[in-house]
Amino acid sequence: MKPRLLLLLCCLLLPGPVWSADVPSLPPGVMAVEGTPAPALRLNSLNGEPYDLAGSRGHWVFVHFWATWCGPCKLEMPAIQRMINRLQTRRIEFVMVNTAETEDEVFTFLATLAPDVTPLMDTRGLVTEQWQPRGLPASFLVDPQGRIRYQALGGREWDTPPYLDFLRRLAPDTAPQSSQSSR
Repeated sequence: MKPRLLLLLCCLLLPGPVWSADVPSLPPGVMAVEGTPAPALRLNSLNGEPYDLAGSRGHWVFVHFWATWCGPCKLEMPAIQRMINRLQTRRIEFVMVNTAETEDEVFTFLATLAPDVTPLMDTRGLVTEQWQPRGLPASFLVDPQGRIRYQALGGREWDTPPYLDFLRRLAPDTAPQSSQSSR
């Protein structure tokens, strides 16, 4: 009986759990979550184009909730713009959800901070209410099967190496490869 107890203690004291070897290391403020199905997300973009998260199965989706009145949102938006530009060849989609504001407010805000970002407009806040972020900004990473796997609350420096490397590990490059895999 004592050898089993000793083995159990040794396993518990190892530097990190053995069973998490395939989980990428998390950058500051990013938390792994249970993997619950992502709530519905059907909205129109600022340009009036419809979007439905259900059509994004098969690749990672970065869902980000923000507002123009939010100080941390204002600080992090240029970093998000740069992150999107740096990860364009990855199998990850960026969905920026503005919460309960008018098109004029959003257009004016983005014109100076992130002119290339096209947000989805949750003008009545109903989608945001379904996702239940605990504040703004809030980011959720939805896996290719449509489950929320990671979340980050508060502003982040998304264009810095810890965050970019984490996202690169999740989402492989979409550049053509020499294998015969189809996409």
